[in-house]
Amino acid sequence: MTTSSSDAGSSKTAAGRQPGDLRAEELIERIIRVDHAGEFGAVRIYEGQYAVLKNSEEAETIQHMKEQEEVHREKFEQLLADRRVRPTVLTPFWNVAGFALGAGTALLGKEAAMACTEAVEEVIDEHYQHQLEQLGDDEAELKETIKKFRDEEIEHRDIAREKGAHEAPGYELLTTAVKTGSKLAIWLSSRV
Repeated sequence: MTTSSSDAGSSKTAAGRQPGDLRAEELIERIIRVDHAGEFGAVRIYEGQYAVLKNSEEAETIQHMKEQEEVHREKFEQLLADRRVRPTVLTPFWNVAGFALGAGTALLGKEAAMACTEAVEEVIDEHYQHQLEQLGDDEAELKETIKKFRDEEIEHRDIAREKGAHEAPGYELLTTAVKTGSKLAIWLSSRV
């Protein structure tokens, strides 16, 4: 939905941009590109966790979170096509890295898998909140999509905490590494 400049009280995406800041179109392209990459990676993380923990009491929870991430990924795939945005060229890497992260942490135990989930979802919560602050009323539909998906990511984070994320061996080291990797993945995927 597009609003005209005469709409009282409306805000425009990138309205307060400074020299060197992205134009609105560039910002939207980056948002769609990076969010697609993130949701693609999230599906792969949960697929890796499920491959290892499919016979555990966490299997149903992991499957539920994976299904929500698949809906998110499909929506961003649709937005890539509708808005003619190029996906990140790093998709093949995220395919392998996401699965490896999910399976690797699950091999350390269900608590480590949940610590991975908690760490990733904390970063995504902040990432989506930042995007919501950047988008104007002229991107109301995209904002609503991101808000809905952010709420579900927060739900995943909370589930991971309830399932014992803090009990993971080396919790601080593990979550710091996962958060750092997630932030790097966001930076790279929005640009490459």
